[in-house]
Amino acid sequence: MLPPSHAFLGVPPPEYTEDGLIQCILETDVGISEYVGRDVPKIEGIIKQRRVFTDFLVFEVDLDGNVIHLKSLAKPESSKKKDESGAGDAAPEATPAPSEQLISDSTDNVVPLSPQTNVQQTTEPLPGTEGSENRTDETTKLQEPSPDKEPWPERFDTRLRAILSEDVVSKVKELYLEGQESPLVSDSGWRERQTKVSEASGDVEGDASSSAAAEPVPEEPLKQGRGKRGRDRGSRGGRGGRGGRGGGRGDRPSWREDTRKVLTDPIASKATRTELHQAIRELFGGKLDSETDLSTPATDEGSRIAIKWTKRGGGRGGGRGGRRGERPERGTYPPYIHFTLQKTNRDTQDALANLSRVLHCSIKDLSVAGTKDKRGVTVQRVSLRRGNKSVEDIWNLANSIGRRSVEDVLTTRGERGIRVADFNYRKASLELGMLKGNAFVITLRNVQVDSMETLDRAMNTIKTKGFINYYGMQRFGTAAIPTHSIGLALLKSDWHRAVSLILRKRPGEHPDVEAARDAWLVEGDLDKALELMPRRVVAERCLLESYKKQGGETRNAMGALSTIPRNLRLMYVHAYQSYVWNAIVSERIKVHGAERPVVGDLVFDTDASDKAEEVDPEALDTLDAEVPTEDKDADSAGAIKRSKWSRKPWEPPKVKTLTAENVDKYSIFDVIMPLPGRDVAYPGGALGDRYREFLRTDGLDPDNFVRKQKEYSLAGSYRKILHLPTELSWSVLRYTDPDVALAQADEDKLLGFDPPQVVEDGKFMALQVQLTLGTAAYATMALREVTKTETSSRYQTALTQASEDQKYKAAAEDD
Repeated sequence: MLPPSHAFLGVPPPEYTEDGLIQCILETDVGISEYVGRDVPKIEGIIKQRRVFTDFLVFEVDLDGNVIHLKSLAKPESSKKKDESGAGDAAPEATPAPSEQLISDSTDNVVPLSPQTNVQQTTEPLPGTEGSENRTDETTKLQEPSPDKEPWPERFDTRLRAILSEDVVSKVKELYLEGQESPLVSDSGWRERQTKVSEASGDVEGDASSSAAAEPVPEEPLKQGRGKRGRDRGSRGGRGGRGGRGGGRGDRPSWREDTRKVLTDPIASKATRTELHQAIRELFGGKLDSETDLSTPATDEGSRIAIKWTKRGGGRGGGRGGRRGERPERGTYPPYIHFTLQKTNRDTQDALANLSRVLHCSIKDLSVAGTKDKRGVTVQRVSLRRGNKSVEDIWNLANSIGRRSVEDVLTTRGERGIRVADFNYRKASLELGMLKGNAFVITLRNVQVDSMETLDRAMNTIKTKGFINYYGMQRFGTAAIPTHSIGLALLKSDWHRAVSLILRKRPGEHPDVEAARDAWLVEGDLDKALELMPRRVVAERCLLESYKKQGGETRNAMGALSTIPRNLRLMYVHAYQSYVWNAIVSERIKVHGAERPVVGDLVFDTDASDKAEEVDPEALDTLDAEVPTEDKDADSAGAIKRSKWSRKPWEPPKVKTLTAENVDKYSIFDVIMPLPGRDVAYPGGALGDRYREFLRTDGLDPDNFVRKQKEYSLAGSYRKILHLPTELSWSVLRYTDPDVALAQADEDKLLGFDPPQVVEDGKFMALQVQLTLGTAAYATMALREVTKTETSSRYQTALTQASEDQKYKAAAEDD
């Protein structure tokens, strides 16, 4: 189950179950064995207590060195005032801005915009103007049905009546025959659409059932809200409308969305809802869209489905199907919205997937600078390619306004462990690697130490000598099938072994996953396995779905593997690189210690390059395909130094091997170790020989990492063997109830929840550590230097369960 090179680690083989599965992967199985301060006594303590997620707080540090925190939960407000840096006029819409809002003038600078008066602009140019006539003629032309085609074929009625009531079918027909351009409403000579519901009403934006025709906008506010966009387009398209609005072709502002929709009766059957979605797609060719309606709560009778014109096709201005380009207009706001995300006990991709659903966007439109831990509370920035959505729209969607009230949003925690806040418009998206590191607040429970002197000594060892920059246990998975073993099979082109390892059973899995594996491995029932396998189990589902498409044939293992998302496949091979790196660094420190460089060590050649930098392996393999990959496991955010936003061609950094003549010019913090790949040099002397022997034992050629499958032709990279925190402080706390929080998340502070109360005479000791690390460094590896205790999740879970403080749960309530 483990690579053959495991024998070189000098550790006992792991324990196996009767089924031939590894019971638990330990640190020593992935090359983690040494310490910087081996002479310092260990300090027992629990890392990441299983129940209190605030024991592990992570805050992203941006490129400017700012630690990211949630600042305000209030609804953001767009401003129409031109910013002082000359970034350009804001979009025509404007609403009150009680707090300072931001809009960017470049990718690096943001400037405050002044609060403005609320102005609802909902008017169309007056009929009879040149621009209005042009638009009407074009709209009519686009909406006319072809002479040889019936506007509403009888088959539409037949198909829909099998699913929907007669009344709902009539409404869908009426919506379709109106065309994609929603009808204009006459009001004292003004033509306008139904507008957004007043924010004060608390209704959902875009809910046609609660919308009302807007009052005419006074002329003076219209002049105030007029921007360059309106004037410029008006001059091109002819005379502008009333209030100075430009009336040219294509002058529809981006903030005016079609609010029309048809709501079905509640549908309890999931199969019926699926049939309806499929019917809408097939009958209308993507012109109409259907989605679960979130503005009305689900009942025992089922959920309602909303049917409306899609933005992507079927008519003018509709994006890919329209005639005016691929995206709806955005006004003059920048194309991206950045916001701060706090997530609790959710991994980054899971949180982004949830956001993509509630924001009605593709997950590809969301990006982050680095991934964060699942088990803990983490804060980071996220960017969204906004399309035609405003910051107000995103806030409403993210907080389920309509189903939830504004008061509820501002007084209770976010749903599903997710909270978003602090919005601003930006001109560029975030990319992986656009951060300096992460700040941590970590609380160790039930700390056992012989004296405070020993505690201070251990902490000062990290502060002055650093810690070994190992890849942490998250990198290798928590299951009985280590990810680096799968990675080795991929590097050796042993496709069937890789598939076998991915699909094998794992002890302690969720019953649904266990049943799905049995259906395939024991019963050979592919359909049953696919039905039972949860969608969150991505790799396994991809393999089974590939077999399904091949009619149950399993010979094309390489093809089946290729259906797994590229990031996930590369995660396996990067895990193998990390395993080798850990093992060779342990060998180096075991032989030469961690105090000073020795002859044969590698360092960056600063003479040959003005900016030699450490690069994580994901960066190099990402650059080849220009697709960002993520270190999903690093508890430090596992970010990479380079990604697709670094468009310069990759050039391996210049390195040199230390000799007796120059070894004294460097410190231990300059020493680097390569991750195996085609573009790296190996250390000199016996250590380099050991490195090559290690790879050959696993069936790899250390001097040839080129593969027929390009994505597995790893470039390799370098990583410093020691990491020194940029900031480190600590304090000792007392507690009795192990479930009482000793640190507070940003969201709870803003909600006004009571802060943690330290019990001065508590029965147990906790150590609270605040430290800041650079990118790709693991906080658990820093804490391991203090506790000298196994950091694998299974071991830490066992520590929690056996801890003496578990006897005092809810002690305060009992008293």
